[in-house]
Amino acid sequence: MSERRHSGQGDRAARYIQGTEGGRDEARAWDALVATARRSVADGLVVGTSGNVSVRVGDTVLVTPSGVPYDRLTPDDITGVDLSGRQVLGSLVPTSELPMHLAVYRAGDARAVVHTHAVHATAVSTLVPELPTIHYMTAALGGPVRVAPYAPYGTEQLAENVRLALVDRTGCLLQNHGTLTHGATLDQAYDRTAQLEWMCRLWLTASSVPGLTPHLLTAGQVAEAGERLRGYGQRA
Repeated sequence: MSERRHSGQGDRAARYIQGTEGGRDEARAWDALVATARRSVADGLVVGTSGNVSVRVGDTVLVTPSGVPYDRLTPDDITGVDLSGRQVLGSLVPTSELPMHLAVYRAGDARAVVHTHAVHATAVSTLVPELPTIHYMTAALGGPVRVAPYAPYGTEQLAENVRLALVDRTGCLLQNHGTLTHGATLDQAYDRTAQLEWMCRLWLTASSVPGLTPHLLTAGQVAEAGERLRGYGQRA
């Protein structure tokens, strides 16, 4: 373990180093976070270090650091803050989009957040105030996906715009910027991001056919799909 992990990071870093139960939880969560971040690059949802990922462990939010390529992250690079934004783990500077992540955690019960610059979703964010209801999986995100108005990245204004766009939703678009989804787990948050990008690509493809207008689902049809999705999958 590098010396920077031992210097100036307080009891939480020491707990992680010593391998206590809480530290092991954070170490496992960090490994999952890094894997998710790398997956976003492999799947073409981000380029370079654009986008960011976070996961909540108790009252600590582990988050990707600013400007570090995901393939270079190691267990020693664990980066964490409390819900006020105070750094409690690591020495790397957290992502510049930290205000946005923290706004999501403070607003509800999210345990993981994925933010990307996915191409089709970003394109849609420049065209409409809300993603048209092109597919029933709209219901998986809580309803029609809103576009949070543009604000400079990393600002409290952007964080507030995203918070409002996410009311009763698990995903939104960021105007001229990208996507943000959240979930109970990193896998769920990531799957919602991938689904949102796919729906944006679908709508762009359908709406590009000359002389034809895509058929959209009604609010009732989306609500019906939501009820059916609640019972989808294997039961524990």
